[in-house]
Amino acid sequence: MADFVNLLKLCVGAEKVEDLIDWQQSQRGRWPDGLPRHVTRMWPKRETEIISGGSLYWVFKGMILARQRIDGLEEVVGADGITRCAILLDPEVIRTEGAPRRPFQGWRYLSAEEAPRDLPKGRAREEALPPALAQALAEIGLR
Repeated sequence: MADFVNLLKLCVGAEKVEDLIDWQQSQRGRWPDGLPRHVTRMWPKRETEIISGGSLYWVFKGMILARQRIDGLEEVVGADGITRCAILLDPEVIRTEGAPRRPFQGWRYLSAEEAPRDLPKGRAREEALPPALAQALAEIGLR
């Protein structure tokens, strides 16, 4: 059993992995060290498990397709004076096998056992399977 836990988040406003990569590159000037962050309202209760090797898995149009290693969590105060959690991310976006997920709000924990495998480097540019096909394959154990 793994000693870490991952986070799962919808990639709102992005239809494909390239949209996330392009957006993060365009935001580099906003971040003090130029490294990507995702700011969220809630602080994860399982912080120790997350920063012990967890990743943020991104859901695009109902499919997990990519992840980024989580390098830490940092408190940030918005212009509105509200304290939030910034998830510090490794800039490398790693593509994963497609895994269907229903819509949800916020983020969810994702165990290492439930997380989809990384795609081999040579397959990183492949298009995801259609959600219905990916779901059918997952149900018979062939995801």
